[in-house]
Order: sequence, then C-alpha cells, then structure tokens
Amino acid sequence: MISLICAFAVLLLGYLVYGRIIEKTIEPDDRVTPAYTKEDGVDFVPMKTWKAFLVQLLNIAGTGPIFGALMGACFGPVVFLWIVFGAILGGAVHDFMIGMISERHDGASIAELSGIYLGNVVKWIMRIFSILLLLLTGTVFVTSPAGLLSMLTPDFMDKQVWIVIILAYYVLATLLPIDKIIGRLYPIFGAVLILMAVGILCGTIFGGYTVPEISFTNLHPEGLPVWPYMFVTVACGAISGFHATQSPMMAKCITSEKVGRKVFYGAMISESVIALVWAAGGVAFYGVTGGLFDALADHGQSGVVYDIAHGMLGGAGGILAIVGVVACPITSGDTAFRSARLTLAEMFHMDQKKLRNRMIITLPLLGIGAILTQIDFNVLWRYFSWSNQTLAMAALWIATVYMLRSRKIKISSLVTAVPATFMTAVSLTYILMAKEGFGISQEIAYPIGIIFALLHFVGYIMLERRLRKSEEPESITR
Repeated sequence: MISLICAFAVLLLGYLVYGRIIEKTIEPDDRVTPAYTKEDGVDFVPMKTWKAFLVQLLNIAGTGPIFGALMGACFGPVVFLWIVFGAILGGAVHDFMIGMISERHDGASIAELSGIYLGNVVKWIMRIFSILLLLLTGTVFVTSPAGLLSMLTPDFMDKQVWIVIILAYYVLATLLPIDKIIGRLYPIFGAVLILMAVGILCGTIFGGYTVPEISFTNLHPEGLPVWPYMFVTVACGAISGFHATQSPMMAKCITSEKVGRKVFYGAMISESVIALVWAAGGVAFYGVTGGLFDALADHGQSGVVYDIAHGMLGGAGGILAIVGVVACPITSGDTAFRSARLTLAEMFHMDQKKLRNRMIITLPLLGIGAILTQIDFNVLWRYFSWSNQTLAMAALWIATVYMLRSRKIKISSLVTAVPATFMTAVSLTYILMAKEGFGISQEIAYPIGIIFALLHFVGYIMLERRLRKSEEPESITR
C-alpha cells in the first residue's frame, strides 16, 4: 500500500513541477485562440476550462485506463512504475505538446501537423495511419459496451442489436455541434469515471485487500516479457497515440493558451490516477496475477470490471461499474469517429459547417466501423494497442522537431526526444515479436529495436546541430 500512496504523490508532483517545466516549452501568451478566430458553432466552439478538461478526460480515457491497466497488472506491481513515469515524462508531455501545437495551427489534426514538421510523405502516411487507428478505436469501443449490455437485457436485445443502437448514437454525436451532445453529457460521464475510481480506491484500502509493493519481478502467468509487451498493453494509462487525435479537438475549444496545462497535461495525469487505481484494485481483488489473468480470459475485461466493482462495493458498485463500462467507451468511440471526420475534412478541404458535408464523410466511416465489429475483440485490441503506441512515437517526434525549429524555446528538446526514442524502440520491438506481427525471437528483436531507436536519436542530434549552426533562427511560434 505504501508504494501505491507514493505513486499517487509522484503523479501529483509531476503535474505541479514537471508540468510547469513542459509548459515553458510553449510559453503561453494572450493570443486569440481558434475557438474565437475560427468559431463555426460546430467544431470550433469556445468552452469553459472545467468543461474542456472533463471532455478531454473522457475523450482520451473511456475504458482505456481501466482495461489496459487490468491487463497490464498481470505483469505484477512493476506496472505501477510504467503508469507513473510513463505518464509524467511521456504521456502528459505528448498530450500537452500536440494540443498546444495544434492550437497554434488553427486546430490542425495530427496528420496535418506531421506534414508541417516531418514532410509531405509522412503527412500522407499519418493521414492513413491515424484514420485506421480511429476506426479501430471506434470499433473497439462499440463491441465492449454492446457485449455487456446484451448480458443485462432480454434475449432479443443481443449484442448485434446494441451495436446498431450505439452506432446510431455515434451518427448523432459525430454530426451534431460539439456543445450539443458531447459538451453536455461528457461532464456527467467524467464525474462517473472519477467516482468509479474513487469507489475502487476506497474499496481497496478499506476492504481488507492487500496491494503488493512495487518490484521489478515479472509475474505474468504466461511469461510474456515486460519489454515490450507491458509498454504496449498499458497504453491509455501511461502514453497513448490516440490522444494525439483527441487533443486537437479541445485545441479548437480552449479559450486561452494559459489553460493548456490544466486541460491537456492535467487530463493525462488524471487518467493515470484512474489507471493506477484499477491496476492496484485488480491485483488486490484477485490476490495474485494468475487469478486476474484467468478472470480476464474467462469473463473478459467488462466482466472483470463488474466483478471487482460489485465485489468491493456491493450492488451500488455493480450499478456504477455498468454505467461506467457502458458510458465511458462510448464517449471515446464517438470522438474517435468525430476525429476521423475532421481528418478527412482537412484532406479534402470540405467545410464542416454544412451538415451535408459532415454526412458525406460520417456515414461511410460508420459503415466501415459496423463491418469491423464482426472481428474478434481481442484481435482488434492487439492491433489497436500497437498502432496506438506507434502513433505516440510519431507525435513525440513531431513535437521534437517543433521545439528544434522554434529556436527561442529555452527548454531542451530532450524532454520530447527521449520519450520519442523510447517509444520508437517499444513500437518496433513489439511488432517484431508479437504473434500478430512477425513472431521473431526476442534475441533478434531486442537489438533491432534498440538500434532502430538509436538511429532516430542520432538523426535528432544531427538535425539539432544543423539548426544550431544556421545563421538565422527559424521561428514558427507565430
């Protein structure tokens, strides 16, 4: 339990101390934000800071910090370290930088930002890659709530019926102005997500459960190596490329640059607190990682969440778990499809103020999502997890190049280059080793992944030296 308390304290200090250091990379000022300069009543809508924070939290969270943390907890309490330091040094930096860079480019998507900083070829790769990730995300967050709802309703309301109902809701949430459904419902669902975490934390502390102390021992029942599997499994609770598609949504809505740390860095730290609670609760409730692993295999992620909440908090906990496991993934799924619409609209220069244009993009996207729901959830999750971390790697390199080219920034670009290098090694090593990838042995995959990451870091150093020697600094912090 001492380790868990220390982990919470470090997350708080990370926000208060390291968050302020990262904020200085942007040097927030009083410029007018896109929420006012491009206000259209649909996607660019000024939003109060507290509401923007809760919408951002729901956009990036869903059940990601719950499902991912529970699966990551199968490796043992070593997962606490990744959640804490991954979030402070990587995930929160990632979310803040992309959100603020997007804000300074009129709310541009991660794909468009990649074109500005990494070139036109990368822009097209990122367009395709980010849309595929968003489709996978939206689909993943249709099937899990639909499966749980089908278990709680009459037989005629089976999983397929609920998939249709959820997709119908997605049509509305994707088409309507952001302040009509998302802006009104998300603060409520955000409160539910936080309340769930508080309840599980209280149940863990006061329910007589034992939370193991942090150790570096790998306790995964199947012997999966911590590197790189744990770093991909726990995505949303530590660092997630999906967030790079979501931060630009709130970059269109924040009313001042000076609230960026609260909205972007703060939401990621809050998500990590939630992940930490569920990772600790999962191990404590089942006693050993083997019990948690077996429960996940037998009942699925949604079933395990229900069992833990009901077991720790009784009937009220079960109801809360149902609401959370149903509402939270849906809130990430709808914004995934919304982000995909905005990315495609940028590609084809389609004005999104017109409902007709929004429908032309939205309906085919949701049709593809409906087809993808027929694929096994576990297969979808594995590909989602890898593509998620690969996008995080790319986003961090975009932020690094932004810092290098913004020569007036006084904070070293190492704050983004180091986590970018780390995620480069994670992403390549995982796809080389995973059975859904190339299935290469770790003896071969490890050195390839490390060398690949080091080559990227060398490229970063060379670019930094070239820009330092240039006669006139190039400033893009307009």
